[in-house]
Parts: sequence; structure tokens; C-alpha cells
Amino acid sequence: MSEDRVTLTEKQKRARRSRSLALALALAAFVVIVYVGTWAKLGAALFNRPM
Repeated sequence: MSEDRVTLTEKQKRARRSRSLALALALAAFVVIVYVGTWAKLGAALFNRPM
């Protein structure tokens, strides 16, 4: 079973890590944008709602 595995070169490992890092940063940026957008849309009215 272990014969079916692919061994990556160092260049491929670096490329994979770079892609993973770029994807993580893009996801984090998206989360921040959605968070800030939500605050901007709701504004102070978020705290003026009846309990």
C-alpha cells in the first residue's frame, strides 16, 4: 500500500505551502471583510434592540 504514495520534491512542497498560506490569508481577509461589513451595516443599532 505504501508503494502507491507520491513523494513530493522540495520545490513542490514549497509551492504547496505557498498556496496553503495564500488560501489561509484570503480566507482570513474574507472573514474580516464580512465582520466589518456586518458592524458597518448594523452600526449602533446593534445595541438599541429590545431584550
